[in-house]
Amino acid sequence: MTARTRSIVTASIAAAIGLAILLSLGTWQVQRMTWKQTLIATLDARIDQPPQALPPRTTWASLTQADSEYARVKFTATLLPGEAFVYTAGSSLRSDITGQGYWVFAPARLDDGATVLVNRGFVPTDRKAPATRVAGAPGAPLEIVGYLRWPESRGMFAPTDDVKANVFFTRDPKTMAAANGWTIDAPFYVDQELPVPAGGLPKPGRIEVKLPNNHWQYAITWYGLALALIGVYGAWLAGRLRRRPAP
Repeated sequence: MTARTRSIVTASIAAAIGLAILLSLGTWQVQRMTWKQTLIATLDARIDQPPQALPPRTTWASLTQADSEYARVKFTATLLPGEAFVYTAGSSLRSDITGQGYWVFAPARLDDGATVLVNRGFVPTDRKAPATRVAGAPGAPLEIVGYLRWPESRGMFAPTDDVKANVFFTRDPKTMAAANGWTIDAPFYVDQELPVPAGGLPKPGRIEVKLPNNHWQYAITWYGLALALIGVYGAWLAGRLRRRPAP
């Protein structure tokens, strides 16, 4: 085998491997696009449905995030004393929330005695102290309408929780409960939509799922690179074949 033939074979193998990788990445992005479209449609349907009764306590252990996240529910509960605060710089799910502030979490006792953690809504930084929003303090039992949510995983760059100030940086009911001495029975928490408390704070509200779906652009990028590779390889091969072999 001549040196020219060996170089052509080597380059052809490398180009074939590169082409296979680029095509597989493009196809994977198309599959991800289909999956994301289905997920968005499913979550939108859950959010738009009329609120259903909160699943009974006996079924909580079998609920999964994939099957129940963002399900719209309603239940009667009494908000218990105490609050925990999750810092936020705005919300991707609530267009009415801008600027820095806190999500106010509080335990709520159901009629059967079980306790669920409720995200009552948003307060700006200067209204964090309960004394600044006495009108919205817990009182009589409420019919709460909201959305089932699952605990967040702590990100690599999430700040350390300030337990002394009762400020947290992930929505983790277990962490908040442990810091405040609460007993929480539900594996989920509830983002409150209604009712709006007297005085308007904490500010609950309707959420919108806005998941990014850029997979088609990513697929075009990978397929475009595959076409570019074919073009570059074809031009190189044509030039190589036209070149006269060295004597």
